Amino acid sequence: MAELIPTLNSCTEKMRSGERRLAKRLEASLDNDCLCWYDIPVGQQQRRYPDFIILNPERGLLLLEVKDWRIEHLHNVNKAYVEYGHITKVNPIEQVRQCSYVVINQLKTDKQLIQQDDRYKGSLCMPYGYGVFFSHITRKQLNNAIPIDEQANLLPPHLIICSDEITDAVSHESFNQALWALFPYQFKTTITSVQRDRIRWHLFPEIRITHTQADFFQTDETDVGRGSYQSAPDIIRIMDIQQELLSRSLGEGHRVIHGVAGSGKTLILLYRCLYLAEVLTTPILVLCYNMTLAARLKCQMAERGLENRVQVFHFHGWCKDQCQQYHVNVDAFEGNPWEQHVEAVIDAVKEGKIPKEQYGALLIDEGHDFDSAWLALVTQMVDTKTNALLFMYDDAQSIYRKRGALGFSLASVGIQAQGRTSVLRLNYRNTKEILAFSYRFAQQHFDSRDDMHTAFMPPEAAGMQGVAPELKSFESLSKEVSYLISWIKREHSEGICWRDMAILCPSNSVGKYLEKALADTDIPHSHFFTAYDKKRYNPSDDNVSIFPLPSSKGLEFHSVAVIDSSHILNDGHDLADEARRLYVGFTRATQHLLVTWHQNNALSISLENSFNHRGS
Repeated sequence: MAELIPTLNSCTEKMRSGERRLAKRLEASLDNDCLCWYDIPVGQQQRRYPDFIILNPERGLLLLEVKDWRIEHLHNVNKAYVEYGHITKVNPIEQVRQCSYVVINQLKTDKQLIQQDDRYKGSLCMPYGYGVFFSHITRKQLNNAIPIDEQANLLPPHLIICSDEITDAVSHESFNQALWALFPYQFKTTITSVQRDRIRWHLFPEIRITHTQADFFQTDETDVGRGSYQSAPDIIRIMDIQQELLSRSLGEGHRVIHGVAGSGKTLILLYRCLYLAEVLTTPILVLCYNMTLAARLKCQMAERGLENRVQVFHFHGWCKDQCQQYHVNVDAFEGNPWEQHVEAVIDAVKEGKIPKEQYGALLIDEGHDFDSAWLALVTQMVDTKTNALLFMYDDAQSIYRKRGALGFSLASVGIQAQGRTSVLRLNYRNTKEILAFSYRFAQQHFDSRDDMHTAFMPPEAAGMQGVAPELKSFESLSKEVSYLISWIKREHSEGICWRDMAILCPSNSVGKYLEKALADTDIPHSHFFTAYDKKRYNPSDDNVSIFPLPSSKGLEFHSVAVIDSSHILNDGHDLADEARRLYVGFTRATQHLLVTWHQNNALSISLENSFNHRGS
């Protein structure tokens, strides 16, 4: 069975009858390694929407246009146009041909997708074809309407599939033969998985991933229809098939994604924002817990020009904004200022002072850090007409609440997503070595039986091979920091940008000590320990970033150093909270991870055991 993207269930309602019929046959008849995309635009500024793009490793790339036309309405056909009823339309063969040229010209810009032999140098390394499916016109009707000797110049018979040629009675083999006959030639070679992903990289820029995701929203590409393209790097990173399938198939209503660290949750959220910004006229709200993550998301929205369409807040910042916007007095409420704002908003919504349904869509990242009362509040902010809500979480990264698992049902807080929860277990961010070490360490402290066996999902590695994490013990914090400084300088000398490095600390006191030590070096750095600092975080600033461990959630860097890692904040009887903080920190590193400590205790022993058992 072929993979249809998006899933058939998610797009059935918008399909015309002929498209639905063809989609079912494609899904049922093609091999498991075939990919079929439905109604996904290609090109940049002049977007073109082929009805179907089929990628078969054995056959090549095929574009199909579907027409639910009836023969009695078809008049005055020429190469460029047809008169259908009383409307002049583009000849469907010309329509799909032009679309295929956009695709092929884009792919030919990639040296890894063209042939190098002198005879065929510069040609695409795979066959490609295109055709039209008439879902309500039989071959006999077409031949009677247009003489066969005239069809070659108008609707070439070898590029047309008629309704009677893919009925339910037609076998899978015959159906496949009809499709493959649309190719003008065949190759003996097959499309490799690397070539397949490069094809996806070119056709669908929205699924691209960079090491930092900082340029996810860059718009430096030009319209492929003008003959100018963005060059593909030698090594590309894109969503895997399941991530792309999930992103494109979310559909309407409330959706939940439970994913391990590095599985692409935030990337899917960003993709969802792009889509919703195109289809909604009302504001879109993105909430998270961390100020630094909110700052990063704001930068990415601004780079795409979505800052006026998508509002990004950390939760407490949103509550403060609501109080200011609707002139809500917070002095009557107890607690610190952040708690006062939360209680004031909850009360004001109940009394009607703050309106409900302010947003066309609500997207929540790092939802595992949200209290049930907060979620019950913000779910009321979604317009019931659109009812678009996306909730993303990972219990293993829950570091602000005492419980690892959510501790409440999502339905109890207004998230109606029964049967619409997706699980992401594949980690693409970290090297296999970093992920294996992080998992071995966390496994010692997390209770995998909590919350219906989902409190700590074992991640599956999808990352590249890399170097093992570096673990070092020192006699004092000063020696620890001295080694850290030399490590940072060595990373930079090997070509790593300052902005691609981060230092994570378990406490503010260590951060202040580190800040003083770095002040005496030539290492450009920025620290993010206060609310003011965190709000101004910009991933494009070329400085080494220094964060408290919790504030690194949702971020990623090429090289990460976690210092004073055996520091224990609580009474030391239960190391689960410390383990969660460290697990979050370790999984921020995409390539290089340094872990240091100077205190010998149960936590340092656990770290050493996790490293020493890496071969078992």
